[in-house]
Amino acid sequence: MKQVRNVYYSLVVCALGLFSAAAAFAAEEGGNRAEHSTEMVFKWIHFVILAGLVYWVFGKLLPPVFRRNADNISSAITKATAAKVEAERKLQEAVTKMSNLEREIAEFRVQAQRDAAAEVERLRGVTILDVEKIRTAAKAEIEAAERAARVELKELAAKLAVDGAESLVAKQMTPAVQDATISSFVQSLQGRPN
Repeated sequence: MKQVRNVYYSLVVCALGLFSAAAAFAAEEGGNRAEHSTEMVFKWIHFVILAGLVYWVFGKLLPPVFRRNADNISSAITKATAAKVEAERKLQEAVTKMSNLEREIAEFRVQAQRDAAAEVERLRGVTILDVEKIRTAAKAEIEAAERAARVELKELAAKLAVDGAESLVAKQMTPAVQDATISSFVQSLQGRPN
């Protein structure tokens, strides 16, 4: 800022020096030439003032604007670079995941086939065990039913035998046969020790 003031003051001093030189030159020349010289001096003074204003505007007002724009652009470039790096990282992750995805899918298929085969074998084993249990239970039930039928058949046969024997004995049992049977029974009891 101090430099800008020094330059500005230098330009003003130069402009005044030019103006005084032009005025002195015009006084020496005199007449029409003096008007032309004075006009020329004023043009140079205007030029110096405008040049000083332009220099001041560009030296004082515009550098912060340019600096701010440069900072904004630099910040945008930094952000864009970071975003590009992040996008490339995500792209690389996606490529890696895609390549791993095919391998994982193949592994899942193999594992699913193994699991399905193991489940089929397990179900086959369980089914065989269930069939054996049913077979054993059916065999036990058949044997129990057979035993019950035999017992029932024996009971029926015994009842029929008893009924048949009773009717046969009733037909053959006369009072004389009864007396002979009782006496033979009593004699058999006498021969036994008590």
